[in-house]
Amino acid sequence: MARTPSVVVFDVNETLSDMSPIADRFTEIGAPQNLAKTWFAAVLRDGFALTAAGSPERFAVLADSALRTLLNDLRLDRDVDEAVEHVLSGFMDLPVHPDVPDGARALRAAGFRLVTLSNGSTRVAERLLTRAGIRQAFEVLLSVEDAGIWKPARGAYEYAARTCGTDPAEMLLVAVHPWDIDGAARAGMSTAWLNRSGAPYPAHFTRPEHTAPTLNELSDRLTG
Repeated sequence: MARTPSVVVFDVNETLSDMSPIADRFTEIGAPQNLAKTWFAAVLRDGFALTAAGSPERFAVLADSALRTLLNDLRLDRDVDEAVEHVLSGFMDLPVHPDVPDGARALRAAGFRLVTLSNGSTRVAERLLTRAGIRQAFEVLLSVEDAGIWKPARGAYEYAARTCGTDPAEMLLVAVHPWDIDGAARAGMSTAWLNRSGAPYPAHFTRPEHTAPTLNELSDRLTG
């Protein structure tokens, strides 16, 4: 039986934010649009690797470095410094997914405490939620930069629990990334997978307690 949490913890990048405009920014600098997914995966890979090695680095630093590597052999329409700035600045202008505002408001109205826990910076989350008009629905915005360790390491989720003054068992992580779901489950949290794409869940990860295609549907299940 699924547990009833008191705190709902949201991943930010791709879970709350619609990152498709970042792909457009690759096109705008003269790079292939599909390189955006390769780049984002490389940033996560490097963040996970450095965390495993005991030397985590900030998302922004890895994003800059990975982007320069991928753009190195391409013929762009501007110099590489300008290209990198153009792509990375796009994070501050991202929209939320259409289902996020109503879903978040419904959960907050039902009495859940809402927080974020991102491998990126709190500044990006702050900008994202403020632009969407739902910043007030969230109690606190958390980043692994303050935890000193990236998700999906256990310490990142334990940091969120300590900061919220609760036990991991009282928290529900909502994410689109199966690796995040698995990490949170291993740290003792309940989990909800937003499967907007309809893809199958990887068998090698701990299965989520809830699966929904949108945050609206998840909030209906949690509040019904």
